[in-house]
Amino acid sequence: MKKTDTFFLIHNYNTVPENLLEYCQDYLIIDASDDEKVIKELEDKNYKHIHVENTGHNLTSYFHFFIDNYDNLPEWIALLKGNIIGRHVTEDFFNRTYDNKWFTYLYQDPTTWERYKKGGDPDSIASLVSEEGFIELNSSWYMKQSHSYRYFYDMDDFMKFVYKNPVIPRYCTFAPGGCYIIHKSQILKNSKTFYKNLNTLMEYRKEYDFPAEAFLVERVLPWIFTSRYEVNPWMEDEGEFARMLSKCEEKVNAYRQWNSLSHKRIRMMFGAKAPDFWEGLV
Repeated sequence: MKKTDTFFLIHNYNTVPENLLEYCQDYLIIDASDDEKVIKELEDKNYKHIHVENTGHNLTSYFHFFIDNYDNLPEWIALLKGNIIGRHVTEDFFNRTYDNKWFTYLYQDPTTWERYKKGGDPDSIASLVSEEGFIELNSSWYMKQSHSYRYFYDMDDFMKFVYKNPVIPRYCTFAPGGCYIIHKSQILKNSKTFYKNLNTLMEYRKEYDFPAEAFLVERVLPWIFTSRYEVNPWMEDEGEFARMLSKCEEKVNAYRQWNSLSHKRIRMMFGAKAPDFWEGLV
């Protein structure tokens, strides 16, 4: 097997990703494991790794690496999970794509093809445009699940918070799991402060039940790496970003209060529509 010169940046949790190391010349394992046997094996085998606090997901690991190595990034980077093969891609797909020298969505799940292809499940919010081309209806359904949110409750407001006048998509196209092959220029199009601020959104609670805002960042990753949208000024200023987040939290609390009014008549007393997120925010 040809070993690629693409740098493998591997977020790892309770596995020993030695199979991935067979594909690459250089790598770093960012290990968030809590299994002592795994931690010891990584150390005993002298794998190049650092141990980090588990935030429940992989995106903060990638962003911290961008920040810490901003002036010395590898030319090509594969953003991977230790268990990507078998979890987010098949071994065959990975064998065909691991050495790509273009922006690549590292996602493929043949078990969904019948459901997501043309003529599949008409009620599904997801579809496929190719084996790795996953698209999902922009409904922010994940913000209403078990992971709680503090600053945003839908994708639309989040995109408008990050970017000036973005097109609000009908569908989101992304790699479920957040794994991609990217060029360093796609990272450097954004500042270190930009990545720090996004991490703030995903690290205010560090546990397995991570903030729901991480789902938003996961879905906007392709825009982060490929779009030429102009970012809003607070994305480049940590102090202003913190001030804006406090206002966002006030808006979200108002929304929660409105949403807790279960009876339509009571809601009508407070206004037929949910509070406007942007009113008074900027």
